[in-house]
Amino acid sequence: MAKVQFRKMKESDIEAVRNIDKQSFPKPWPEDIYYEELKNNNYAVYFVAIVDDNIVGFCGCWMILDEAQITNIAVDPSYRGKGYGQGLFQYVINYGIAHGIRLLSLEVRVSNIVAQRMYKNFGLQPGGIRKNYYTDNQEDAIVLWVNL
Repeated sequence: MAKVQFRKMKESDIEAVRNIDKQSFPKPWPEDIYYEELKNNNYAVYFVAIVDDNIVGFCGCWMILDEAQITNIAVDPSYRGKGYGQGLFQYVINYGIAHGIRLLSLEVRVSNIVAQRMYKNFGLQPGGIRKNYYTDNQEDAIVLWVNL
């Protein structure tokens, strides 16, 4: 794994983040949502992973009181399988703990076994199913939780 850096996302990162989003999800977020999250959502915190001055991954979450909800996380397809997603997720968890977060949750596609495996390695456990959660194909989502 090449040297990776993690930091909070800036507005200037949105184009690179959107590119990863488009490559990673059937229904990527509109560009204006990222601006809205960064500028106007006091609960939103977004992070990027950088390798050789290139943004290779991102993760967003909402932190409210002592709980965090992961909104999205993705790694550029050409950088997957190299540990960058795990490093980014660990960075977000560490940031959350340092800011008083005690409970972390997220939704993951039932079919996304690779992501489920990674989350379970961090101690996340299934807490329920959200039926027809994904609007592109009505796939169910597994809700995963962990006490930090």
